[in-house]
Amino acid sequence: MNSVHVPFFRPDIGDAEIAEVVDVLRSSWLTSGPRVKRFEDGFAAAVGAKHAVAVNSGTAALHLAVEALGLARGVGVLVPTMTFAATAEVVRYMRAVPVLVDCDPDTLNISFEDAEAKIDQASRGQLPGIPPLEVTGVIPVHVGGLMVDLDRLREFAARRGLWIVEDAAHAFPAAWRRDPRDRWTRCGENTAHVSCFSFYANKTITTGEGGMAVTADSQLAERMRVMSLHGLSKDAWNRYTGGGWDYQIVAPGFKYNLTDIAAAIGIHQLARAERMREARERLARAYREQLAGIAEIALPLGALDRIHAWHLFPIRLELDRLTIGRDEFIGQLQQAGVGCSVHWRPLHLHPYYRDRFGWRPDQFPVATREWERLVSLPLFPSMSSKEQAHVVGTLAGLCGKFARKSVRLMTNA
Repeated sequence: MNSVHVPFFRPDIGDAEIAEVVDVLRSSWLTSGPRVKRFEDGFAAAVGAKHAVAVNSGTAALHLAVEALGLARGVGVLVPTMTFAATAEVVRYMRAVPVLVDCDPDTLNISFEDAEAKIDQASRGQLPGIPPLEVTGVIPVHVGGLMVDLDRLREFAARRGLWIVEDAAHAFPAAWRRDPRDRWTRCGENTAHVSCFSFYANKTITTGEGGMAVTADSQLAERMRVMSLHGLSKDAWNRYTGGGWDYQIVAPGFKYNLTDIAAAIGIHQLARAERMREARERLARAYREQLAGIAEIALPLGALDRIHAWHLFPIRLELDRLTIGRDEFIGQLQQAGVGCSVHWRPLHLHPYYRDRFGWRPDQFPVATREWERLVSLPLFPSMSSKEQAHVVGTLAGLCGKFARKSVRLMTNA
């Protein structure tokens, strides 16, 4: 029986987070209050944003963003098929249509070439199961923490008249620049109309459950704040800071506010965010160095023009060099005590999007092909050298065991 078990993720919670939570529990204030305000202010400063609205999930942030932007029923929004459920489901909340887009083969981020084609097909009614519609927005996802090309995104959105909501669930802290001589542009630093972050348990910083919507637009920020708490008037927030009891309902809002208990964790996670990113970067560099000679594995890209958040370390199996498929490979990893995951089954392969909108695998050749060989390896700041060595050694052993011998002989010839 294997004596080493490496989890897919382990939260890095320190004494400061624990002490802050205890202080909240000993206070008379558990829900949204002074610590939420402190967390919002700190996060806005960290990403260079004018406004930050703390909410109870990254999904809530996305929902508030599209609602504040006035997403109308029946219009289209470009959503990468290579993403988690939340990115598209918030579009459906508004009774709008997610127009799924294939991914770039290198980064797995949204393919701008396919996005251009999908807009034209949507306007002409050439998408099976979807009547002609206007596309009004795009929700790019920074897969694994590697930002999309911001220049290309902005040019594309401006030319097509689209608003941008960033799904930045993986991308804090991350940054991009056009040229090595330029200053870094942080993710959330006016990089979209609204940028939405997640603080779920396995994210780069965590509050257990939680999220943040950031924007430079005061009106969008005010709308998102109002809608995050039942559509109560802005003055209602004074109730959380010792103000009066009365309030007014200005819209049918949601219950998305973050608690002070969660914010107490976030405050100290935020203070250590860059140190934790640097730890993940060191681990990612070690993975790249130690796995570089294994022909059965393709490694994720690094990029000189981006600061990678390294939320994920997704390898891709070279299936033509192996005698087993991805799912069996994962089973072998798990038996050897290596936790792993897959990011993600593309949306067009899920029953809802397949059956409701008629999406087919041939409409997304890259995502359909690449997801079948994706494996996300363990990567977390407290990962020890012993744990990483076990992951690397297990991978090397499995690739040797299940390699197609003729391919290896040809490679080594």
